[in-house]
Amino acid sequence: MSVYVDDAVHPWRGQRWAHLMADTLEELHAMARQLGIPRRAFQNKTSGAHYDVTADLREQAIRLGAVPISRHVDRVLVRAVIARAKEQGRDGD
Repeated sequence: MSVYVDDAVHPWRGQRWAHLMADTLEELHAMARQLGIPRRAFQNKTSGAHYDVTADLREQAIRLGAVPISRHVDRVLVRAVIARAKEQGRDGD
């Protein structure tokens, strides 16, 4: 099982943001706790269960073992990770 962080680093509110996703919600929430992200930041939507993370938190997540994934290079893996996140989003936490 794994936690993933994409390279979709979008500008918003003066920072750049990416998405933290995982194979299971348990893993996702555990990584968020390690990063100091409050549970209220959890995005439980049909677009996919995830946390938004700043570019700095993305790097910290990678140091903690999150797998960096690229929407440009790892397209098959990214589609699979997003599909799992969408299913988790529908099911709730």
